[in-house]
Amino acid sequence: MASNRGLNKVMVIGWLEDDPEVRQTPSGRAVASFSVATSRAWTSSEGDRHEEKEWFNVVAWGMLAELCKDQVLKGQQIYVEGRLQTRSWEDSLGRRHFRTEVVAQELIVLSD
Repeated sequence: MASNRGLNKVMVIGWLEDDPEVRQTPSGRAVASFSVATSRAWTSSEGDRHEEKEWFNVVAWGMLAELCKDQVLKGQQIYVEGRLQTRSWEDSLGRRHFRTEVVAQELIVLSD
């Protein structure tokens, strides 16, 4: 029988652009938001060297958010594992916005 399950897993190793922003939800649950930058380099067939950066928005909840508050700082290299989630909202002018985030399930600091 076919399963209706899929796989939504992402792993990112990169550098924190800024200190995580940690706040509390109205119910008192901690949530941390931050971005992780990765870079990729390659040489074109013409021999030109290229480099590009990619930024990933990350959100961590609960105890993982508390860990971010106490141990994660701007400039550190980190490993983040989680799932992708896209949320949407409407602003005061009625425009629809979308944001895709990595919802962290594991985080390891790789450098100081």
